[in-house]
Amino acid sequence: MSFETGLPKAELHVHHVGSASMRTVAELAERHAGSTTVPTDPQKLAEFFTFTDFAHFIEVYLSVVDLLRTPEDLWTLTYDVARDLTAQNVRYVELTCTPYTSIAVGISAEAYCEALEDARRRAEADFGLTMRWIFDIPGESGLPAADVTLDTALRLQPDGLVGFGLGGPEIGVPRPQFKPHFDQARAAGLHSLPHAGESTGPQTIWDSLEALGAERIGHGIAAAQDPALMAYLAEHQIPLEISPTSNIRTRSVPSMDAHPLPTLVAAGVPVSINSDDPPMFSTTISHEYEVARDLLGLDDAGVADLARAGVRQSYAPDAVKTRLLAEIDAYAIS
Repeated sequence: MSFETGLPKAELHVHHVGSASMRTVAELAERHAGSTTVPTDPQKLAEFFTFTDFAHFIEVYLSVVDLLRTPEDLWTLTYDVARDLTAQNVRYVELTCTPYTSIAVGISAEAYCEALEDARRRAEADFGLTMRWIFDIPGESGLPAADVTLDTALRLQPDGLVGFGLGGPEIGVPRPQFKPHFDQARAAGLHSLPHAGESTGPQTIWDSLEALGAERIGHGIAAAQDPALMAYLAEHQIPLEISPTSNIRTRSVPSMDAHPLPTLVAAGVPVSINSDDPPMFSTTISHEYEVARDLLGLDDAGVADLARAGVRQSYAPDAVKTRLLAEIDAYAIS
């Protein structure tokens, strides 16, 4: 087992649907055979997940979303994601979930939240994994989706909910239009955690900071193009959730050698290492730590520091943070 695999970790940027393993996707596709384009054969499924660009990735992603047609499907996915994360020694996760896409196909908001919460409680009992939710707006679906997401979050207030996010394509989806929704979510005590600056430039990040009150930025790699923005993020200690392999697979970065992680770290920007949509990108959170080790030239102590940063940047309960930091310390000196 590599140092990175055994390392206790927090995962702050990983998508509910995007975490569906090939095994889980095949099971769900089999349940809905005859009414889905998603293959059940493992080799064909791997080919299905080979993306040409970010737009194609979204297309494939949404075809997997379509497999979640019942509360039972949601429960299966959530519990399987928890099991797979636990196998990577993830102890705490903030899972980005998109209620709108399930509600739009007829699952009630109440049933959606109940399925997630039941799976969360079962996973904590079975695996010792602490799960929390970030409810995100699918930006491509516009303001109606934002309305539904906000209503679900504020009216039902599931116990595991800690954040309010914005995902999907960035191009053609201006961040400021969602300001009223983020204002209300923040007023209700939720943290502002939008995606920005992955497939667009630095202005999307500025917009997320200024209009949405972002406390962490999903991806944010375009900040490396703007020294003033990096200085701002460093001064205000606003972290970026970095997922290197994802950035390559969506063609947001041309090659790993060109990845801006070293530039961001050198500028003092806080970062965490995450997997985004691991099975879809043929990666794991442990592999992302290995990639970060190579990009940053770290030894084991440096890799452990990255894990500690992820814990500190999380919205885990204080007791969970304390326990997980102690686990990292014990592992790093063993």
